[in-house]
Amino acid sequence: MTHNPPTPTEIAAATWTKSTFSAPDNECVEVATGPGWTAVRDSKDTDRPYIVVGAQAFTALVKGTVEGTL
Repeated sequence: MTHNPPTPTEIAAATWTKSTFSAPDNECVEVATGPGWTAVRDSKDTDRPYIVVGAQAFTALVKGTVEGTL
């Protein structure tokens, strides 16, 4: 299923979440989700660009990382 990418307004209004496994020195990524998409950004420089992927692609990325298949 194809979804439209989020608008800048949707990104600005999104709730960004950092992993509970984050290092104390803020070396981590944050994610925000919307209908059919997941955005990822650097937690220590939130003004820089972010990437947006489909929700299914992000799920596959996380699963592959946890399973060690990536």
